[in-house]
Amino acid sequence: MELHVTYTDESSKNEELLRVKDLKVWFPIKSGVIQRTIGYVKAVDGITFNVLRGETLGIVGESGSGKTTLGKSILKLVKPTSGEIYFEGINIVKARRSEMKMVRRRIQMIFQDPYASLDPRQTVSSILYEAMKIHGIVKSKTEAIERAIKLLEIVGLSEEHLYRFPHELSGGQRQRIAIARALAVNPIFLVLDEPTSFLDVSVQASVLNLLKDLQRQLSLTYMFITHNLAVVHHMSDRVAVMYLGKIVEIADKDSIFRDPKHPYTFQLMEAIPLPDPEVKKERVLLEGDVPSPMNVPSGCRFHPRCRYATQRCREVEPQLGVRSNGLVACHYEIDFSSDKIVGEVVV
Repeated sequence: MELHVTYTDESSKNEELLRVKDLKVWFPIKSGVIQRTIGYVKAVDGITFNVLRGETLGIVGESGSGKTTLGKSILKLVKPTSGEIYFEGINIVKARRSEMKMVRRRIQMIFQDPYASLDPRQTVSSILYEAMKIHGIVKSKTEAIERAIKLLEIVGLSEEHLYRFPHELSGGQRQRIAIARALAVNPIFLVLDEPTSFLDVSVQASVLNLLKDLQRQLSLTYMFITHNLAVVHHMSDRVAVMYLGKIVEIADKDSIFRDPKHPYTFQLMEAIPLPDPEVKKERVLLEGDVPSPMNVPSGCRFHPRCRYATQRCREVEPQLGVRSNGLVACHYEIDFSSDKIVGEVVV
């Protein structure tokens, strides 16, 4: 029994699979006896991007930048406040319940904590069967068992794991079960929310390599959410850098790491530890903490931490605009090697 494989045609690789337009996810802040809304946590605040079929788009940023909320909103696990999310022609924001069931079969999410994402009262067999039953993937329990065994094999486990409970498995094995559960319904798009952050370093590489192998074998598309820049470099084709609910730069992986255009992206790259302790390099590191999404700064949200900020940055919010390497939300062209502003971007 083989798993369903989709979209192996090379001509489909540049096709847009997902488009997000001006997406906002605001959480109301309530106060008082009558729970009056006194403000909002602007977790995601007006972002636009797309994901091409067959690629891996990395979403990177510090804690609190809105990465996980973005991932959950794509499956409507968190209800968007406004904006549009188009997946295969369906606007997920306005989709009916029947449409969302179909979408959730095509899109699956793998969460960062395998200890919390699996039901401790269910065996691996039950966990996999439940997903297949809900979406009508199998017609009998026998067929479900055969498929479950095949799923375990492709994620590097064996039939002996089928009747174990999650507490009887290691962290790496649990995450492999979570991957198998996601694959059980034949998805074409996986949202991966820091899938290795809870794993030992020795296990992380094997899980990441498994995900790359599965992407190639099953023609999957990934949105890979992480704060680990080494993982982003290993996994991604393009990278979107988020800061305080906004995307500040989108470009291909090599451009982001070799020639970043936004000051925040540049300082993230500067924070990567050097592998050779003998190499001395003067680095400009990020100062301060990410401001609260309940009280975002005026103008450019990065200006309180940016060494190049001007009055324009404090007053006018920059929009994503085309640069040589991709899209950047900054008012200025900056030469980081000379530490100078070399041009002004006119929108």
